[in-house]
Parts: sequence; structure tokens; C-alpha cells
Amino acid sequence: MFKRQHLPIIVTLALFVFMFIAGSFRYTGFFSTQVLLNLFIDNAFLLIVAIGMTFVIVSGGIDLSVGSVIALTSMISASLLQEGWSPAAVIPLVLLLGSLFGSGMGAIIHYFKIQPFIVTLAGMFLARGLCYVISTNTITINNAFYTSVAQTKVYLPGGNFVSISVIIALLLFVLAFYAAHYTRFGRNTYAIGGNEQSAVLMGLPVARTKIGVYLFSGFCSALGGVVLTFYMLSGYGLHAIGMELDAIAAVVIGGTLLTGGFGYVAGTLFGVLIQGAIQTIISFEGTLSSWWTRIVIGLLLFLFILLQRLFSSRQLLQKHRA
Repeated sequence: MFKRQHLPIIVTLALFVFMFIAGSFRYTGFFSTQVLLNLFIDNAFLLIVAIGMTFVIVSGGIDLSVGSVIALTSMISASLLQEGWSPAAVIPLVLLLGSLFGSGMGAIIHYFKIQPFIVTLAGMFLARGLCYVISTNTITINNAFYTSVAQTKVYLPGGNFVSISVIIALLLFVLAFYAAHYTRFGRNTYAIGGNEQSAVLMGLPVARTKIGVYLFSGFCSALGGVVLTFYMLSGYGLHAIGMELDAIAAVVIGGTLLTGGFGYVAGTLFGVLIQGAIQTIISFEGTLSSWWTRIVIGLLLFLFILLQRLFSSRQLLQKHRA
């Protein structure tokens, strides 16, 4: 019934369904549409960032700067709004800056042949440091537009609701899904992640694609920063500490191979929902520390990395037999 390459995402989907059903049996009120929608509401910014990270990891790279770019976006937005700038100018500006930041890292990675880990680690320190150049304190956002977006509820049938941030995240998910699986850019990204030298020999635009991947990740980080700013209504240099690790965890749990060349945007969606479900279960339990979220996610990462290793080994065996 299923192709072998669909096994990781099937495991991810089955795990999410199992967790939701288990929570429904254990906790009163857990099995409801609103609880499910709350997973999207509370993790909209993580989903946006993880979508960008999916493209980076599929291309065979990594981006450690995403959390710092989110914080920098919140600081720039809050400081400019405080100076009287219009949101119509602030939001496009921070999205452009995030895209330029990402494309700059992509260009350095490609043209100077430096490992993505090192370049994006430098980007992480740079963006986080720039936050404190702007201010060492929290900058509160009192802008009417941001406050309105933060408080607006989009009601659905049955009295349930989502936030505007969820709509933004789901629109990006649809666009990313289409780009990954139905455009030349998506196919080139998979080809580069599978074997960059083969992609060069086939005449694919490796430089343009690789820079484009990091540009998209920078854009997603900035957009995630905008959404987090709606959520927090403040800018602060310590926002999104460790967010890059949460995004990588969501992508890996979603079935994307860390070695590149294989993965699904849909898998990343369920990877984010699994993290949200873990947090919700711990919240319903009431007696567990929030650090149990990290413990469970760590165990799941070990499990999925082992699954990836098994999957990769079988693929290599099949190639040798062929």
C-alpha cells in the first residue's frame, strides 16, 4: 500500500495520532477541536521557522541563526514602531532584512566553501549581538495594528477559533508544499541535497538554488519573528532562545534526513504538532516540570535518528543490489 520512502512520515503521523488519542483517554477535555487548534495557535511561529529549516536540511545544510533572527526582527520592529513608523513599512522592511541576511549566509557558504554549521553559527552570534546594540531591555509594542492582530480571533464552525498567526503559517505551509514538490526550485533543492556534485554535472543552478534556500530560511525566520511579535507584543534580545534547536527537532521528527536529499514539508507540520502535543499533555498533567518536554523530545530525536539510519542503510543496500 505504501512506498518505502513514505515510512518516516507515516511513523510521524501515527505517533501524533497515538499521542492525541492517549491524551484524550487520560485527560478530560483533551479530545476537542479547540485543543487541536490550540496546537497551531501556540506553535504558529515555530511552524513558520521549521518550514524554512526543512528546505535548508533537504539541501544538505543547516541554519543555526533562525532563533537570533527572530529576536532581531522583534527588536527592530519594536524599536521602529516606538519611533512612530507605520506597520506597513516595518513588516516589509524586517522581511527584506531577514531575506538579505539569509541570502548573505548562503552566498558565503557556496562561494567560500565554508561549512553551513560555521557560517550560520556566526550568523547566530551576529544577529543576537545586534539585538543588544538596539537595546538591552524589553521594548513593549503598543501599536494599535499589532494589538488588534494579537487579539483578533478567526471563528470557525462550532464556536472554535484560530488566530491570524495560524492563517499566516498555514498559507506559508501550502506555498512551501507546492514549491517543494511541484516547482523546479524544489526539485533542484532535493537534487543538491542528494548529491551536489551530480547536480553540478547535470547543469543545475546550484549557486542560485543554495542561496535561494538560505534566503527562504531567512525570510521564514523574519516572518516567524513578526508572528512572535504579534504573540508577545514586545521585542527582546532573549526571545526565541533555542528556537533553532526546536525547529531542527521538528524537521527531524517529521522524517527529513539530516544528510539531505529527502524529506517532506508535511512531515515538518506533524513534527511541530507532536512538540505541541507533548507540551499540552504535560500542561494537562499538572505535576510535571516543563523540562519533561525537552526530555521527551530528546528521546523522540534518538528514535527518529535511528529510524533514519535504518532507512538510509536499506537505501544503500538496494542501490548496491541494483
